[in-house]
Amino acid sequence: MELPETRYARSGDVSIAYQVVGEGPFDLVWTPGAFSNVELAWEEPAQARFRRALASFARLIVFDKRGTGLSDRVAGIPDLETRMDDIRAVMDAAGSERGAIVGVSEGGPMALLFAATYPERAQALVLYGSLPRFVRGPGFPWRQPKHEYLAECADDARRWGTEEAAREMLESQGQDVTPEKLEWWARRQRLSASPGAVEQLARMNAEIDVRPVLPTVRVPTLVLHRLEDHLPIEGARWMSAQIPGARMIELPGGPHIPSFGDWESVVAAIRDFVSPICTAGVQAEHESVLATVLFTDIVGSTAKAAELGDRGWRELLEQHHARIRQQLAAFRGIELDTAGDGFFARFDGPARAIRCATAITESVHELGIDVRAGLHTGECELLDNKVAGIAVSIGARVAAQARPGEVLVSQTVKDLVAGSGLAFEDRGAAELKGVPGEWRLYAVAAPA
Repeated sequence: MELPETRYARSGDVSIAYQVVGEGPFDLVWTPGAFSNVELAWEEPAQARFRRALASFARLIVFDKRGTGLSDRVAGIPDLETRMDDIRAVMDAAGSERGAIVGVSEGGPMALLFAATYPERAQALVLYGSLPRFVRGPGFPWRQPKHEYLAECADDARRWGTEEAAREMLESQGQDVTPEKLEWWARRQRLSASPGAVEQLARMNAEIDVRPVLPTVRVPTLVLHRLEDHLPIEGARWMSAQIPGARMIELPGGPHIPSFGDWESVVAAIRDFVSPICTAGVQAEHESVLATVLFTDIVGSTAKAAELGDRGWRELLEQHHARIRQQLAAFRGIELDTAGDGFFARFDGPARAIRCATAITESVHELGIDVRAGLHTGECELLDNKVAGIAVSIGARVAAQARPGEVLVSQTVKDLVAGSGLAFEDRGAAELKGVPGEWRLYAVAAPA
């Protein structure tokens, strides 16, 4: 097989390196683990063999995540939502409308979030050797505490790209250690990421928690995990149980890297799961989608209208609407309804929604008015290009609790933007009218 050409997809202001391999009847989008290099992979026999096997039954699309491999290096720590956008950008550039999305290890949460947010583009989802979070947390006891994880990753970063680090990796994966392999894998580390990127990625991974997303996945899902993987299989079993209708396959052995060990079983499991789904020729109609809803309304609107009179109030509303629509366009928000002085919009990412809401409150304040804003992320029913359901009701109730000029979010929103750099102030538990239970709410803090 001739080596594929490396191309670039534009994701915002970042270029993402990708390759397309094979000409199969459907697309298989491979979201790699922490570090990769799309060109260097072909120099390593096990990885080259593995990719050719995948490309034997599908059109394989592989890419390097931002900050790694041949993709642009980036400043700071990109959040999961931003990195999820890279999948969409690569699919668009490769001319892929729909495909089976595979998430490997650290790429699992990214792929999972994509499948829940864009179910019309994900025919199937495969999560290999992955977990919904990578450190211990309440209700998730299967990983080490955050401080131990970060210390371990800091040590990895200090030795990154050395033969010592390469030896440790090869031995942990049950591979024979030769001088040639040590040299190649040390080089592979250096050409996949810098030590600084390793530390940055570790800090982001320590904040990942996509557990709230698991019940919202509505595409056929396979959880594939080796019994002796260093990521505990108990956590993968729990994850599988939370995804509606998910199938789990437990493979013997322990290498975390899928091209090591019994790689043929990995390929066969993926092929046997996704091929019947993707070649059936039936496009499922998705009745729900993961979305973030935003509600805003003007504080003290009745008194303000009385103060300005009908004409003055109408002019103010026109300026208010224009400024909100300007921010919605800037942050990819979709306006769903406008009732009087209130707006209802949806977003495909909670961090974008928060930044949009913050920009709205600042922009309309210049008009001499304040708005309250509320956000919630959840599974929304799709009805004639609009969304409905309990998640929408929760969003409206959260907005009603907000103070003048405040952006208030639910616990779910806060959890999903971990690692984005956004800060919050705890507003405590609240009862939301018509919604069962207590809901913990958080105000978006002003930047330091």
